[in-house]
Amino acid sequence: FPEMLSNPRLTPVQGTLNVVMNQNVTLSCHSDSGSPPIRYTFFKHSQKVSTLNRPDLTPGLFNLTINSASDVGEYKCKAEDNISSSGKYSNSLNFTLKEPISKPVLSSPTSQAKKGQNVTLSCLSENGSLPITYTFFKGRQSISHPVKMQKREAAVIFLFINSSSDFGTYKCRAENSFYNSTKYSNSFNFTLAEERSHSQALIISLGLILLLFVIGFALAIPFVVIPSYKASE
Repeated sequence: FPEMLSNPRLTPVQGTLNVVMNQNVTLSCHSDSGSPPIRYTFFKHSQKVSTLNRPDLTPGLFNLTINSASDVGEYKCKAEDNISSSGKYSNSLNFTLKEPISKPVLSSPTSQAKKGQNVTLSCLSENGSLPITYTFFKGRQSISHPVKMQKREAAVIFLFINSSSDFGTYKCRAENSFYNSTKYSNSFNFTLAEERSHSQALIISLGLILLLFVIGFALAIPFVVIPSYKASE
């Protein structure tokens, strides 16, 4: 008796959907029941890319190469036999493209700071598959818990400049699930912003007062001093 065609299962032969650029992968489309021969059709983004005929219930295998980001999905397959009036479709598959991260950039809105000031540090890798985990360091010591970013956004920490030791060398580290993919950023140092003392402020103020007095005297010469001198003659 003919068997009812079952919905096929689309699975990666290597057992993982995480791929890297230029990787060769194989997809298996398999219906557990049906009346052979079985015809398998593979689709990528709803467009037919390949058709295979099997004389029995063995899987249909589809080979592809991940050459670009568009090759990561969506994939489906369709199974047909001579009994069913219409074919049966499989589940859909989407690959996740894994790529190594680029060297992160550590930056701050300001490079100068004063004691008692709050500052921020940002760490960002422009390339690399998500999520990316960032960790901040001062010297060789970690100063933050690992921050996992699910989007292409910078990880940010807030610092309080409390002493001269807080002007040390900062770095950040970025890592993702790509094998052996860990990168460290450039070094970043805050410099001490110059603070004017009270005596310096007093000298500057006296200088400005003296300058205004000289300017005022110079402006008064044509209107007060010269007419007074002529009148005395």
